[in-house]
Amino acid sequence: MNVYDFDNTIYDGETLVDFILYYVKTDPRIWKYVPKLLVICFKDAFHLFTVEDAVDAYASFLEGYYTKIDTIEEDVKKFWDKNEKKIKPWYEKVRKPDDIIVSGSTDFILDEIMKRMGIKNYIGSSIDKKTGKFKRLCFLENKVKFFKELYPDAHIDNFYTDSMNDKAMMDIADHVYFVKGDKIEQIK
Repeated sequence: MNVYDFDNTIYDGETLVDFILYYVKTDPRIWKYVPKLLVICFKDAFHLFTVEDAVDAYASFLEGYYTKIDTIEEDVKKFWDKNEKKIKPWYEKVRKPDDIIVSGSTDFILDEIMKRMGIKNYIGSSIDKKTGKFKRLCFLENKVKFFKELYPDAHIDNFYTDSMNDKAMMDIADHVYFVKGDKIEQIK
């Protein structure tokens, strides 16, 4: 079976960053979180933090902002109406019914696009809407943990990613493909 990372692999960008930018344009309350979020993006881009660091880094944003959005479902639909075009065309050409997406993006954002794309098998990070606390952070080595919990009998023939953050997933796949833009290169 084929397993894919989502952000910068199938989707051209980082969904959480794009989702935050959606609110930057529409809700001035988010501006107080922007400096901290920029630091998080920088550290993520250069692989400078752990799962625990990620939880701490996102905590104030999630607890202070996300939990106060009353129109989240509606906003997610509007977000994907605008950003669905960023799904890379190469994926539709290789897609199979048993594909599994394993992403650090949150399930409340992924649910809508997975439904639109007809993808039934996916894992994302999960956040409690009332508290803003992570129920599941699907990032770094946690991706393997949650993948094995949800798909215990699955064997990864091919894994596609854009980042060495997914080294743990690469280690359990037979073949690994590195995606940069629309270029795909086998690295294992």
